Amino acid sequence: MALFALKLLLVLALLLGLTLLWLELRHRLRPASPLRLQAGPFKVEARGAGLEVSGTITLSNPHQRMEVMVPEIELRPTLLGRGDLGGITVSSRIEALHPDEDSRPDGYWAAYIVKGNKSTQARIRISLEGSGGQALEPALLDTLWLEILWINYGPFGRLQRRDAILVPLQQPVPLTAEAARWREGDRCRVLPVGTHLLGVLDDPEAVLRRYAGGLIQPGDVLTIGETPLAVMQGRYQHPANLAPSMLARLLCRVFHPTSSLATACGLQSLIDVVGPAQVLGAWMVGLGLKLVGSKGWFYRLAGDQARLIDDITGTTPPYDQTIVLGPQQPAAFCAAMARCLGVAVAVVDVNDLGRVKVLASSPNCDEALLERALRPNPAGNANERTPLVLVRPS
Repeated sequence: MALFALKLLLVLALLLGLTLLWLELRHRLRPASPLRLQAGPFKVEARGAGLEVSGTITLSNPHQRMEVMVPEIELRPTLLGRGDLGGITVSSRIEALHPDEDSRPDGYWAAYIVKGNKSTQARIRISLEGSGGQALEPALLDTLWLEILWINYGPFGRLQRRDAILVPLQQPVPLTAEAARWREGDRCRVLPVGTHLLGVLDDPEAVLRRYAGGLIQPGDVLTIGETPLAVMQGRYQHPANLAPSMLARLLCRVFHPTSSLATACGLQSLIDVVGPAQVLGAWMVGLGLKLVGSKGWFYRLAGDQARLIDDITGTTPPYDQTIVLGPQQPAAFCAAMARCLGVAVAVVDVNDLGRVKVLASSPNCDEALLERALRPNPAGNANERTPLVLVRPS
């Protein structure tokens, strides 16, 4: 009897291993386009009574042999502001800058083949004009959210991609030491530091220097929220870019409805990062341990991203339309920023329930100080636009 039970366990273990291997291979061999879209510098300039936003995008193909066609590309600009923007006319134009073809003067995007290990570029222009030739009201304008809808066509089929770039139309004046309003905390002082709405065009070091460089003193700790850092790293995507697997559609139903993994696309974003075998394995082990009273093992075994993913509506507009992953290499970022600024730097995840999680910090950072200082969530969870918080021991 014991020998039969042992053989049965071995057969079940073998079947489980083969299932995980099949899931992993199926995931890695699924149809996918190698093309990547990267935004270059964008600038905002006055043009008569209006504004012009211009910049470049690069479509690169890192694959050695595969050739991918881009038959269609469409711009969808959306203005965000502080009032009614109905009187503003927004027009867009994209001009191909292919290395081996001349640009068309009529602005038509002709189907183009991006060969292996090659890239091409396009120039984008967005014009903002007041109705009837009236001048724009700069105080109303805040941000341009530029969505790029483009088709990838190749051996994988026809895939629609949807990427987005945030372009700030104006930036607030950095807070000065004289105007700073510090909050008293538990054996410390805390200062939320406002910025413009951050995006992939922003350099994190430049942001920290611009808005906090004139405020920091030796002994301070400068913190940045994990989501603002992630969006500057470009770690967000529209759900339209995801193809939820059967595994994602099934397992997402077992998570709490408020979890970012409770939707097929939210869970698929985790599967795309760590693979289906790790997700299924973590779920099975986590379920087994949960039945005997030990909770939280799925998030421990599935990796850090399982806790950090924010599904749509989980972040500040316009990122509320996207799924945002956790930041990449936060420890290396903190160490580099600490060397540049001369103070300790930490990446944190804080909510209104008093939960403080220090994702990463520079060497010799006082994390106990951060726990005390950030428990009241001075940065807020709404649209305060204070992704930086300066903590000063008292």
